[in-house]
Amino acid sequence: MTNTADRNNLDHPDVRIPPPLIYVAGFALGFMLEREFPVLVLPKTPIRVAALLCVAAWAILTAWSIGLFRGARTSMIPIKPTTALVVAGPYQFTRNPMYFGLICLYLGLALWFGIFCALILLPAVIAAVQYYVIAREEQYLERKFGEEFLRYKACDGGFDGCDQSAYLIC
Repeated sequence: MTNTADRNNLDHPDVRIPPPLIYVAGFALGFMLEREFPVLVLPKTPIRVAALLCVAAWAILTAWSIGLFRGARTSMIPIKPTTALVVAGPYQFTRNPMYFGLICLYLGLALWFGIFCALILLPAVIAAVQYYVIAREEQYLERKFGEEFLRYKACDGGFDGCDQSAYLIC
């Protein structure tokens, strides 16, 4: 296991588990639990509409974020070095739109297929991503970009009166 001193010398966040795998594991566990212990049958039409909206949100956030990362010529893969902060587009409202998009996909699939147990497990999946991925990424970005990242971190959300234009890269 990498200790904190070693991790501080890495030019990447030292994320050990690919973030999508955490979502897949939670969803698969929810699917298996649902097969053994069916919980709830949800009404089809409104649930299907909600599911499609969730999947559409995932597709939009993912495509938009990938475009911004490519435009900034930086990696979105958490085991590779980051060369620029991406703070435009959806990053003006959340530091993690790609992970939020994965939550939307997870929700959409759970709703579409009626896997209520996966919905119950979603908070645990979010907590795992926060602990094993986001916390490491943010420590790395703070080390790499220092005050620039701290200003962005203090200002994200876009609703607190901060001038986001000072942070736009793309």
